[in-house]
Amino acid sequence: MKNIRKRRYEVKVKNDKKQGFIKKLLRYKTLLLMLLPSAALVLVFSYLPIGGLVMAFKRFNYADGIFRSPWVGFDNFRFFFESGKALLVTRNTALYNLAFILINTVLEIAFAIILSEMAGKWMKKLTQSIIFLPYFISWVIVGSIAYSLLSYETGTLNGVLKSLGINPINFYGESGWWPLIIVAFSAWKGVGYGVVVYLASILGVDSSQHEAAAIDGANIFQRIRYITIPCITPTVITLTLLALGKIFRGNLDLFYQLVGQNGALFDKTDVIDTYVFRMTIAATDVGQTVAIGFYQSVLCFITILIANWVVKKKDENYSLF
Repeated sequence: MKNIRKRRYEVKVKNDKKQGFIKKLLRYKTLLLMLLPSAALVLVFSYLPIGGLVMAFKRFNYADGIFRSPWVGFDNFRFFFESGKALLVTRNTALYNLAFILINTVLEIAFAIILSEMAGKWMKKLTQSIIFLPYFISWVIVGSIAYSLLSYETGTLNGVLKSLGINPINFYGESGWWPLIIVAFSAWKGVGYGVVVYLASILGVDSSQHEAAAIDGANIFQRIRYITIPCITPTVITLTLLALGKIFRGNLDLFYQLVGQNGALFDKTDVIDTYVFRMTIAATDVGQTVAIGFYQSVLCFITILIANWVVKKKDENYSLF
């Protein structure tokens, strides 16, 4: 008898949950319909392609297709590591992204704080627009701007050096300059977007805290240090964690449009994405390029897990999951 009552109770609870779920669907049907296109895009472009990762373990040919092509185990990965480029492009990708994260984050926070403290309304809007403008410029145009500035014969920078009696620099023949050049162009183009994000976070800080601190005699630098920065710390940590999740993914547009196919610069500028791009064009074995992409994804996944674990140990409230 007791088991029958228990069974009836479980059925009743299950039915109530089912009805509650249906009621929620009907209640939020408009919002769910608005969400449907985004969900479809994520499904088609993010989840369905995961099935293609099987090509990393196959010798793909178009006649047999993805699932009937012969298995080769880890041969595609072995080719990458035996090529002598694996360590180089992995190191370059990680170091460049670390530099982007560090330098861009510092500049974004600094400009956001400066804009939040500026008194003139029109001056603030003009400055913000100037900083944000490069974000909308295509990397193709940026590549042309870089060439106009750095060209050995006709570049503006070398023209200035010649006018000062200094020998011109062959930027496109000397790879040592390019880490600085790439980091500089990345900051110039990308900082504006981050400034908007951090500025929104700063504007969300309760103004009464600044007013109380000013009454107590705190100057502007003390208010920034003890109020503004601690209040935007969760935003900084969240954005940094998201950026670390892509630390082994290079910006193909940035590197390819600035460097192109200039082999003289590859030692200092080649990243995983540009290496895969050249392999895709030159090689006929698609499985090798898929294997490198799979390797990339695994490294990114491990990195975000480690970074999130470190943050969680420090303060659980700041972790992503």
